Amino acid sequence: MLEQFSIDVDQGLSSEHKYLPSKYFYDKVGDALFVKIMALPEYYLTRAEMDIFEQQTLSMLNAWALDKHQHFELIELGAGDGSKTKKLLTTLKRKQYNFDYLPIDISANALDQLEASLARELPDIKVHKQQGDYFKILASLKSSHHPKVVLFLGSSIGNMSDEEANGFLIQLGKTLNPQDKLLLGADLIKPESLVLPAYNDSQGVTRDFNLNLLARINRELGGDFDLNQFKHDPSYTQQEGIAKSYLTSLADQRITVKHTGKQYWFKAGEKIYTEISRKYSDEIIQNIIEGSGFQMIDKLTDQNNLFADYIFNKR
Repeated sequence: MLEQFSIDVDQGLSSEHKYLPSKYFYDKVGDALFVKIMALPEYYLTRAEMDIFEQQTLSMLNAWALDKHQHFELIELGAGDGSKTKKLLTTLKRKQYNFDYLPIDISANALDQLEASLARELPDIKVHKQQGDYFKILASLKSSHHPKVVLFLGSSIGNMSDEEANGFLIQLGKTLNPQDKLLLGADLIKPESLVLPAYNDSQGVTRDFNLNLLARINRELGGDFDLNQFKHDPSYTQQEGIAKSYLTSLADQRITVKHTGKQYWFKAGEKIYTEISRKYSDEIIQNIIEGSGFQMIDKLTDQNNLFADYIFNKR
């Protein structure tokens, strides 16, 4: 993991237009900061999707049309703290469905915390945590003949370009069997006045979350980033429908990263591209599932129509 981190950092900082992969936000510090972000008043995404999970888990079960007596696997990609999924797990248990829960996450720390919280709150749920790459783990599960329901929540798909999202869903479709299900969380397109504060909160937690990426390079790769010489710099327009996050250099400066054995030059005002957060419409969703073998069977939205959980069947 450290070697790949080093390779990815070198590639990103050596690029003409500098970038850093957003997956490296999530170390122990980043996990804790993101939990704080989800509770911020400006960060509507978690509350909106939570509203769906609090009010409409029975609608999810009806859409999935599962036989409650047939064992199935509930697989969550990027499970995080599982706060929304626990609402679904509670309903499944109350309705006496026969299932195992398989949370998958790149962060071992997040999985350990989720496992511990489930042991306290829902001790009867069978949990099989899986740490690592989504597709490697899903490929290992493909031989299982149990029906599968895959959750990909939080509009995590929005961290990809539309082309990348389409490739991701095509690859995901290849790991599933006919009649398996996918629930895809997607933040809907809305005005800048609602979206931009979610990525630039008044308390500066999102700023700290982004800057922690540089701090992680310092800690793990021997970097010498001065965090005070970079600022968190998000942007969004409703017409484009894509929130973008950058770290902007405040001065001409030279950064050394010992693990890559290189130095990287920054001009004042030069940006490091760290993340996108795509917002969606039904039309965009239909475009990104093209060729994946998924067919939309339902769409659930929160009461304010800010967020949608799209439900698909694998043909």
